[in-house]
Amino acid sequence: MRLKRTLIAASAIAALTLTAACGGGDGGGEDAGGGEFKAGGNAGSGKDATAEGPLEIPAEAKKGGTITVLANSAPHTLDPTRTYYTDSGAIMSGLVTRALTQYVYDEESGDSILVPDLATDLGQVSEDGLTWTFELKDGLKYEDGTDVTAEDVVYGIKRSFAIDTLTDGPTYQTTFFKDGGKYKGPFADTEAELKKLPDFDASAGWYGGEDYDGVEADGNKVVIHLEQPFPELDYYASFPVFSPIPKAKDKDPLAYESHPMATGPYKFESYKPGNALTLVKNEHWDPDTDPGRFQAADSFDFKFAQDTAKLENQILGDKGAAQTMMTYDDVTPPTYKSIKENNPDNLVEGTSPCTYMYRPDQTKIKDKKIREAISWAYPYQAAWKASGEIVGVTIQPGTSLLPPGTAGRVEYQYPEGQDGQTTDPEKAKALLKEAGAEGFEIKWYYQRDDELDVAKKNQMVKGFEAAGFKATPVASTDETFRDDQSNLDAPINLRYGGWCSDWPSGGSWFPAQWIGSNANKPGMPNPTNFKEADADAKQAEILKMDADEVPAAWGEFDKWMQETHMVEINAGYDANAFIKGSQIGGVVNDPVKGMPSFSIMYLK
Repeated sequence: MRLKRTLIAASAIAALTLTAACGGGDGGGEDAGGGEFKAGGNAGSGKDATAEGPLEIPAEAKKGGTITVLANSAPHTLDPTRTYYTDSGAIMSGLVTRALTQYVYDEESGDSILVPDLATDLGQVSEDGLTWTFELKDGLKYEDGTDVTAEDVVYGIKRSFAIDTLTDGPTYQTTFFKDGGKYKGPFADTEAELKKLPDFDASAGWYGGEDYDGVEADGNKVVIHLEQPFPELDYYASFPVFSPIPKAKDKDPLAYESHPMATGPYKFESYKPGNALTLVKNEHWDPDTDPGRFQAADSFDFKFAQDTAKLENQILGDKGAAQTMMTYDDVTPPTYKSIKENNPDNLVEGTSPCTYMYRPDQTKIKDKKIREAISWAYPYQAAWKASGEIVGVTIQPGTSLLPPGTAGRVEYQYPEGQDGQTTDPEKAKALLKEAGAEGFEIKWYYQRDDELDVAKKNQMVKGFEAAGFKATPVASTDETFRDDQSNLDAPINLRYGGWCSDWPSGGSWFPAQWIGSNANKPGMPNPTNFKEADADAKQAEILKMDADEVPAAWGEFDKWMQETHMVEINAGYDANAFIKGSQIGGVVNDPVKGMPSFSIMYLK
């Protein structure tokens, strides 16, 4: 899963005090009064196939009222098929759309667990692992009172294969589902339309239209046929991409996000992309069918593109309307210190299943020694300081690719001794000399209209040049940054970004980003241009294992990938600290999404 669209904590307005590490130091720095970073338990690997609704509303909850959510960035899209960022996923899955399965927060363990949603259980899988069957519950309805059918779920899934029309959504179905690499969705149903798609290959057997037998409706059952076993499909089935969509309401696919048909407790009243979203009660949602959500507040009012300083000051005042306001942006260092000392009940902290990374383009930085040198040259502490991060609160030094709390995760350091926060220019220089690459040029994008990203860029230039590199930052903008980086032919050789666990296992990390055969395919990230047959073969072996063996295998694969190919420079594990008004209850950090628990919020 992708991080919020901005990809970096762009909300901070003041720097925190950190000591930059250099010359082989231990990299330790002050944390600006920060907190203790704690791993997220099993990060959502628990399951309860028997969970049933309704979910009890706390006694202190009042009926009615509006919860106002302020944010400095806006969701990339709210189309269920394209929802693949942490902010849009939390909003849609928590409040508007229902999928085959879902996560529900367990107060006792502090983790989220997988439970049924539209389906009666977590799915039944055939002995060969190639067929999954989900039976739908009775009494499921859309916001207009019409019945939800298995055919609607099937259509929604078919829609997800149209990755050239509905871009940026999750793409596991194109890898695992039957004919996943050939079927192009229900819209391109003629040869002429197929030829318009990028990289059309007449010999690849591409086809489109309604006639796709990789997923089918059998009465009230949804049956999914796979190309290869997908033991973690029940986790994936919690994504909005598995929500029902009535074909009759999808006459203009690109406009569907303006008002997707709600099956959850809230529906769209108004939506202005990039600016605001108002949700009101969906009177046709049946709490008896839903073990993970309730409907206490009358409405949710989301306001995007807000000024960080203003929104923090407003919520901090905690008077009048501010008592029913909150934000899911990371708190800035000065505000963190103030609220931690004066009003800690209005501060919510927790883990996020996300890792920030710098990704060397393997076709342009071919020598692994150069990639290792980057890991010693990167100015971790100085870059975090410039970005307004709070070590131990909003960022944690990272080593392995998989974030804390991931099932099967292996602790290791690569290169040896790199603890995810140590800058050592002398080690970097030595590696460049060994590689015969002294003065090697590193080129990366930065956002010229984001003063924090500019400050971070300046620290990176200093760090790389001190380590013997030639540093060449390339200007982009907040609006174009994501698209610029997605272009694998861009004039850069180092990309910044992050990845969050789609479910608590490496199965949502490595096949999604590092299967070489997916490089350059539309909709497939592979931001490192990574194409290695040995890695593909190892992943194929893991995908054939029994479900209980898979997490540990991915943990070992994580270590192998770095030691063998050095695919990423870990720039830290993401964590959360956000603030709320005193009258909002049910606010916890969801360790699966790294976002607030919208599904169980209420006003006191």
